Amino acid sequence: MNVLVIGGGGREHALVWKLAQSPLVQTLYCAPGNPGIARLAECVDIGVQDFDRLEKFAREKDVDLTVVGPEAPLTAGIAGHFANAGLRLFGPTAAAARLEGSKSFAKDFMKRNGIPTAEYEEFDDAEAAIAYVREKGAPIVVKADGLAAGKGVTVARDLAQAEAAVRAAMVDRVFGEAGAKVVVEECLEGEEASVLAFCDGKTFLPMVPSQDHKPALDGDKGPNTGGMGAYSPAPVAGPEVMEQVERHILRPCVEQMAAEGSPYAGVLYAGLMINEQGAKVVEINCRFGDPETQVVLPRMISDIVPPMLACCEGTLDQTSIDWSPEACVSVVMASGGYPGAYEKGKPISGIKEAEEEEGVIVFQAGTAERDGELVTNGGRVLNVTASGADIPAAIEKTYRGVKRIAFEGAHYRTDIGQKALKRG
Repeated sequence: MNVLVIGGGGREHALVWKLAQSPLVQTLYCAPGNPGIARLAECVDIGVQDFDRLEKFAREKDVDLTVVGPEAPLTAGIAGHFANAGLRLFGPTAAAARLEGSKSFAKDFMKRNGIPTAEYEEFDDAEAAIAYVREKGAPIVVKADGLAAGKGVTVARDLAQAEAAVRAAMVDRVFGEAGAKVVVEECLEGEEASVLAFCDGKTFLPMVPSQDHKPALDGDKGPNTGGMGAYSPAPVAGPEVMEQVERHILRPCVEQMAAEGSPYAGVLYAGLMINEQGAKVVEINCRFGDPETQVVLPRMISDIVPPMLACCEGTLDQTSIDWSPEACVSVVMASGGYPGAYEKGKPISGIKEAEEEEGVIVFQAGTAERDGELVTNGGRVLNVTASGADIPAAIEKTYRGVKRIAFEGAHYRTDIGQKALKRG
């Protein structure tokens, strides 16, 4: 079969890498792709929001399955567009993707369906939001309602930071229309984990848990980013926690979305905070996580195509997935200044040398080719990823790979996976 992947980041590189291993896949395309993806698939210069051109391309190339990586085209309705054209696409409808596209929709949905999450209020008036912040006190969390590329959340440790976050979103509009409304919620304490699950509108099939690292600097310091690294398995999400997540979060999400007329088919991503009381939902996303995908897919022994097709066809209850007991760690190498302003076009060296290490693969995210040379082209540039017998072995391999790669201004966290080590 012919498969088209939509997107051009590290998550999409990981998806293409996994799809390329499937005996069911004959030809792989990626729009727009990146230089790393181009080693595995034919890249086509079509933007992720250009639905008409993507549909035309899928028709011309007899694409049997389209896999959507990023959230923006999903929340904008690409699934419905392709369905109307008679094309098979893996990803939720715009109505189902509201779980990520609107924080207030997601919070209201969880509240009325008894899904554990933080207490909250939503506001479309900045002064009212600030008054609520002052009433509740810090620490407190301020979230832009709409999509903000993973950067619309501020975990404010004091009132000044919280008020500044409200004004940045609602008055200065640093996130555009995404910040016209904000959700202000209690700051949950504990340890984070991410659980991704295949869904077909009726049932779900969870993947192995992972842990992302959002803050830019070691020790979870600095501003939030799209994610600076991840590892799997996540010891904090052991069997008891996973049973709770399935029973009280994933199952009611899938069943109630269907009951409310928006059946959810695709990947459901539950971002969790876990403590002694169990797991609560920090956020719900409508697609594969980034960088979680980069550590989950290398642990998937099974072919990824059958569960994707089962999600499209409503037959997920007839599907199973085998997982490797090995661990996987991924470290993001970012441009200097990220998640703030950064320069592009810095030459990158050492990827080939890094991949000579056994078990290491470098998923490219923000890269481009200029005059035959690989250069930086984004905030998160590379995902240096390695598998090993356990977390310590995977950490050691990953950082050996990181040290072989260089570009001007490169920065990365040196503590990815340390929380797992503390849990033994």
